[in-house]
Amino acid sequence: MATYKPVVVQTFPRLGERVTQDTVYWRGYKTPVQIKEFGAVNKIDFSPVPPYNYAVTASSRIHIYGRYSQEPIKTFSRFRDAAYCATYRDDGNLLVAGSEEGSIRLFDISGKAPLRQFDGHTKPVHVVGFLSDKYRIFSGGDDYSSNLWDIPSATEIVSYSEHTDYVRCGCASKVNADVFITGSYDHTVKLFDARTKSSVMTIEHGQPVESVLLFPSGGLLVSAGGRYVKVWDVLKGGQLLVSLKNHHKTVTCLCLNSSGQRLLSGSLDRHVKIYSTTSYKVVHSFNYATSILSLALSPEDETIVVGMTNGVLNVKHRKPEERKEKSEKKRQPAYRTYVKGRTYIPKQEDFCVSKPVKRVLRKYDKLLKSFHSSKALDAVLEPPIRLYTPEVTVAVMQELHRRGTLRSALAGRDEKQINLLLTFVARRVIEPRFTPILVTVADMITDIYQPVVGQSPIVDRQFLRLQEAIGKEIDYQEELLEVLGMMDTLFATFTKKRATYLEENKSNGLTETIKPNTNS
Repeated sequence: MATYKPVVVQTFPRLGERVTQDTVYWRGYKTPVQIKEFGAVNKIDFSPVPPYNYAVTASSRIHIYGRYSQEPIKTFSRFRDAAYCATYRDDGNLLVAGSEEGSIRLFDISGKAPLRQFDGHTKPVHVVGFLSDKYRIFSGGDDYSSNLWDIPSATEIVSYSEHTDYVRCGCASKVNADVFITGSYDHTVKLFDARTKSSVMTIEHGQPVESVLLFPSGGLLVSAGGRYVKVWDVLKGGQLLVSLKNHHKTVTCLCLNSSGQRLLSGSLDRHVKIYSTTSYKVVHSFNYATSILSLALSPEDETIVVGMTNGVLNVKHRKPEERKEKSEKKRQPAYRTYVKGRTYIPKQEDFCVSKPVKRVLRKYDKLLKSFHSSKALDAVLEPPIRLYTPEVTVAVMQELHRRGTLRSALAGRDEKQINLLLTFVARRVIEPRFTPILVTVADMITDIYQPVVGQSPIVDRQFLRLQEAIGKEIDYQEELLEVLGMMDTLFATFTKKRATYLEENKSNGLTETIKPNTNS
């Protein structure tokens, strides 16, 4: 009796994902840690000095987390209502935050009570930050105003009321201590100089501005609003350099990595996109569970923290670099042991003993070996095989067709099984690698179950889906044939025709034209 040969599953080349240096770099993070906050996380800010703790603003509290702590190491809760935009100073000693009641509070990291309170806004303050001189604070509120405050005297220096809608984002220049930028829901981004009484530049973004970011050099400005991320050249008077539209919903936050060569954007579409700042193309992306409100990257790109609308804080830490040299040294003796004798060539007088190799058959092979055709087909229609390795399902159908038992395996099925078969066929019949056998399967199913058409609305719906899929594929193929005909015509016009009646005889530097004999 001949031994059973397992079903040969035809392999097809896959178009794998292009692995780049960015892919390897941004995939080098551990499994994320989930931390639940009391409300939506509206701001995350890393301390610029070691150990790089980060402040999380959510609901009416500001929590300070260590790099690897899952519980807050400090909490500021002196707010009657919601707190907004807790931001560190450059030296990491002070923290400033806005609030729903319109006041601005300044905290010392080592204390709990506010050092200063700045009152002047009449509506909630959503954006605050330090100027680079460390002694002044800028703010923007829902009263349409952008203010500048003096820390030592706790007084207002100047107030600008040029926006016509809520001011929801802002940033300060690291190059010039008098320059700060605000973005508003009036679709504009304004650049202010503390030495002047009005804005020195206005940029029209075209959508309500949710976030602004200034490059460390101070020459480029990034604004986010709607589905757009736009880059502007400040030195050229606010000239638009590039407009990016890679998100499907509103972009809510922006961030730069430590080198300034990668720009990160978070959106309500649950994605974080990473762009190259030279080509402004997406080099990588992260997918999250819910909509993203805030995003921050640690100064050494060691930790990426994302805040979401459901109050969950997603923290990813970079994996430690593996020490390859030590691991290789440990493996060397074991490797030599395993390969010992592998290159030995037996002599003529040697007696070779071969160990029989036990072949493990899969479930569908065992059923086919026992001639259980219907059960073998059921085995390959299970979700793990049907969804992730459809080539196995098609290979078993091909084997049943070769044996002549495919029709009997398809017959005698109930409504649920017919629905499963038709769903698989309608989904995969348009794939060229599966089309030949699945067309045969569809033909057999139609012949077998034609008498019961009209008795089950579920089966009828699947037959209509199959008809629609095949109809669309036929139309698609007809269009491709038309395009192929057009291309053949174009290629034919580009073909060089041979000269039939003129020949050029170039010899001795002279050109002689010879006409063909017309008498012949």
